[in-house]
Amino acid sequence: MADAPETSRDGNRLHPLGAVTTAPEVRAWFVGHVLPLEAVLTQFLHHNWHNKSDIQDLLQDVYVRVCDAARKQIPDPTKPFVFSIARNLLIDRVRRERIIPIEAVSDLDALEIVKDEPDPERSAIARDELRKVQSALDRLPPRCRQAIVLKQVEGLSRREIATRMGIGEGTVKEYVAEGVRALANMFYGEAPDMRRRN
Repeated sequence: MADAPETSRDGNRLHPLGAVTTAPEVRAWFVGHVLPLEAVLTQFLHHNWHNKSDIQDLLQDVYVRVCDAARKQIPDPTKPFVFSIARNLLIDRVRRERIIPIEAVSDLDALEIVKDEPDPERSAIARDELRKVQSALDRLPPRCRQAIVLKQVEGLSRREIATRMGIGEGTVKEYVAEGVRALANMFYGEAPDMRRRN
């Protein structure tokens, strides 16, 4: 006797890992679960992308990525998956926009790179501020300091930090929050509690 296919809470049939979904299944899922999100997804893209003329292209790119992933396994739940794809697409676009290929600029002066170094006074101020930051970081507990450096200096995500440090994402969040509070107190002192005033 064959086992009945497992279903998700919304009645979608779930495929075992490694099973490929068929085109009609992907199409039905897309029409029933992804297209109804179009208005809110478009609003998300408008809110998070600077060039409004790119929105329709971005929307289509999201749909392509969603369908490609669904061919391997239809995700459940759909909404967080679609918005995760959209967020990652925006991150990829931002990264690509920041890179200027050298071949694209025939005249390096066109890049408007500042040739002059900062004056000695600005350099001294910057070095002094860096020393203060380093001193403050050195006063943090070691795990807290490591989480702050991985987050703020290396730009890693909470998940990447958790993997690197061998801890849970919630613990990373606590370390970062604790470190930011401690650094703020070191630099600015504790803000007065306005509720204590008469």
